[in-house]
Amino acid sequence: MQIEEFFLPESVVAQRKIGSKKRALEQLSELLVLASPGPTQIEVFEALVGRERLGSTGLGHGAAIPHGRLKAVDKPVCAFLQLQKGIDFDAVDNQPVDLICALLVPEEATSDHLELLSMLAEIFGDEQFCMQLRAATSSEALYQLLMQWQSNYSSGQQARPCA
Repeated sequence: MQIEEFFLPESVVAQRKIGSKKRALEQLSELLVLASPGPTQIEVFEALVGRERLGSTGLGHGAAIPHGRLKAVDKPVCAFLQLQKGIDFDAVDNQPVDLICALLVPEEATSDHLELLSMLAEIFGDEQFCMQLRAATSSEALYQLLMQWQSNYSSGQQARPCA
């Protein structure tokens, strides 16, 4: 599983000014529809919100991975937002979130879903890499960092969580 399979350049956005979790999920829904034209933005938003109702996807250390499943999706897709300022995301550590990667998968894609979630959690588990994500000043730079992650940072070393 390679990270570049799941992101379009236009679904990675840097320096976004967003003030709430709801608005972040709306923006992510728009970006996910670009990558997976089957579902509507409302369907994607409702899937993400439905998952959040089960428990926050805020991992802590400023990162969150909202995700959902939909029948209308034919392959897993991701969208990424880097926020100018952290927002309340009901994270496990009660800290603001400024790095948000949303994931949308087909309803029946259980193993792919878990594998991709694991990969994303590993990304957010790399403190040095998260610092680079936060330092990116353009969407293009952010996209390039994400695309290079597997080759440059997935070396099996013990990663420290984003701080």
